[in-house]
Amino acid sequence: MDQEDFVTRWKKVEDMLRERFGKTPNMEAILLLIGIQELNSPKKKYTKEQKQDLMHIAVCTLLTQSGYYEPEGRDRDGWPHFKELQPVPKMGLEEQERFLKEHVIAYFEE
Repeated sequence: MDQEDFVTRWKKVEDMLRERFGKTPNMEAILLLIGIQELNSPKKKYTKEQKQDLMHIAVCTLLTQSGYYEPEGRDRDGWPHFKELQPVPKMGLEEQERFLKEHVIAYFEE
């Protein structure tokens, strides 16, 4: 997607999240939200380790769209697990952020 399209579509995602949560979440919070949604078991408190796991679930879920991961099923506690199909290419920080944002856009547009 070109830069203008990307900026417009990212702003739509931010606006939707701001409307829903009262403020614009940063990328970490967005990943946490996606992880909680994918876990499908919202609770009030998560440990620091669980939050890291939730963000990992989010990243794997997002990168499933591009064929980097595929769902492998859930464990006894209902947490999803993924199988890496191909390594994510090395990229700089800005490139990485845009790559992730493009996947977030696609996730929320579904």
